[in-house]
Amino acid sequence: MQRINTIESDQASGRVKDLYQEVESNLGTVPNMIRTMANSPVVAEAYVNFWNLVGQGVLPATLREQISLHVAESNGCSYCVSAHCALSKAAGLRDEEVRDGRLGHSPDVKTDTALKFVSRVLDTRGAVTTEEFTSMRDVGYTDEEITEVIALVAFVIFSNYFNNATGTINDFPKAAELATN
Repeated sequence: MQRINTIESDQASGRVKDLYQEVESNLGTVPNMIRTMANSPVVAEAYVNFWNLVGQGVLPATLREQISLHVAESNGCSYCVSAHCALSKAAGLRDEEVRDGRLGHSPDVKTDTALKFVSRVLDTRGAVTTEEFTSMRDVGYTDEEITEVIALVAFVIFSNYFNNATGTINDFPKAAELATN
C-alpha cells in the first residue's frame, strides 16, 4: 500500500517539473519512485543528481546494474528489483547475468569478487576488512572503482529503504520470483 502520494506531472512545478522532464528524456517515463520522492523536491533532486553522477563514473553500466540487483534483492525491495531487472536488460545483461546479480555471484571472477565485496559491505554495514579490499585489488579493481562500488551500495540502500517504507507502487514489469537452482 502506497503510504505517500505521488506528485503527478500535471501537479509538478519549478524544479520538480524540470526533473520530471530530465528523467523522462533519459528513461522515457517518470517512475513512481521519483514521483513519490518529489514530495520533497530536495530529495528527488538529490536522487536524480546522484544517479546521473554515478553513471559518469568508471564502473560499467552492467556492473552497476548487477550491484543494484544484488543490493535490492538483499534488502527485499521488490520495486527496485523490478526496476533494475528492466534497466539491466537495457544495459545489455543477459537473463543469467540478471539472475546472478540478484544472487550475488558471477562466473566472471572479477564481477564475482565485486559482488562478494558488496555482500560483505551489506553484511557488515560497511565494516569490511583490509583483506576484502585486497581481494578487490587482486582482481584489478582500482581505488576509484572500489569507492564507486561502496557509494553505489549506499545509494541503492537509500532507494530500497525509501520504496519499502513508502510502499511505492511498482510501475515496472514485475520481476520474476528468483529461482536459485
